[in-house]
Amino acid sequence: MIPRASADMIDALDRRIIAALQLNGRAPWAGIARWAGTSESTAQRRFNVLRERKLLHVVGAVELDRTGGGSSMLVRVQARPGKGLELAELLAECPEARFLALVTGTADLIVDFVARDNEELLRLLYTDLPGAHLIAGTEHVAVIRTFSSAALWDTGLLPGEAVADLRPSASTAPYERVDWDKPPQPLTELERAVVGELAKDGRMPVTTVARNLGRSESSVARSLERMVARGCLHFRTLAEPALLGYEAEFMLWLSIEPGSLEAAGRQLAKHPGTKFLAAATGRFNLVGHMVLPRRTDLFRYTDEVIGALPGLNASDVTLHLVTLKGAWTRMDQFDTRPGVPGNA
Repeated sequence: MIPRASADMIDALDRRIIAALQLNGRAPWAGIARWAGTSESTAQRRFNVLRERKLLHVVGAVELDRTGGGSSMLVRVQARPGKGLELAELLAECPEARFLALVTGTADLIVDFVARDNEELLRLLYTDLPGAHLIAGTEHVAVIRTFSSAALWDTGLLPGEAVADLRPSASTAPYERVDWDKPPQPLTELERAVVGELAKDGRMPVTTVARNLGRSESSVARSLERMVARGCLHFRTLAEPALLGYEAEFMLWLSIEPGSLEAAGRQLAKHPGTKFLAAATGRFNLVGHMVLPRRTDLFRYTDEVIGALPGLNASDVTLHLVTLKGAWTRMDQFDTRPGVPGNA
């Protein structure tokens, strides 16, 4: 049985630490401790426990469109009856699967595949798709522009001043970007190597990265600073929303009239429950990953948020049962024991 995270696994201090890291996964411990309301040593110790329990991961990841690192294809998968879990495990092992969730609704699984080019995408989707014998049907949705990034999601657990203090000054909401028409800037060999190290541990010290790569600290530090300043590299803080008090996690699939897509995307991206939102091809041309405190909140959300979008033709919701993979990292193999509140 795949375990599920719940709020009672951690305490309020843990949640504030996660919230600070969500604002900036590589923020200094002094800043994290200040906004979490604890000492630096306690913040580090709590972080290490959460990481050891695999309830929290901080990883470095590149912006695909800015680096030419590949393209994202969201796939809605219908599994053969009774084969959803078996299929999920096979798909989770696929190195091109960046995100994978078991859901309920009009699909059984949602997978985000990242492919370098059309040849790799053709191979992945049509000749070498893992678990093809367990699949009853698929629908492919190609991501063409992002409005909101999970790396920039604000949990709402810390005051607004924390956002200004912790978030990198180079951070810009995707819907505010003006460089979409500029060609990507491929990473240098050193930059790719640095990203490779930070993909394992986004908080890895520059000294350790340099030692692992056999390069000078100054060259590694400059590469890291350049990538962050160009918006090519961000740091994802991966934690189940349920740990932070968000019981309802879902994918939102919208069909928006041409001419209203930009306005609808900007409007929905500003909602506090929007973790990720992108324009896409296919019958669903606006796709999002959302969270709400309770499932019952979906009623008002459907009526007041979705219903207020300009140009809306149709909508669909697939509720998450469990997330197996995020940012290429397994997220379902954690320690389910409750934490020990008050152990500062």
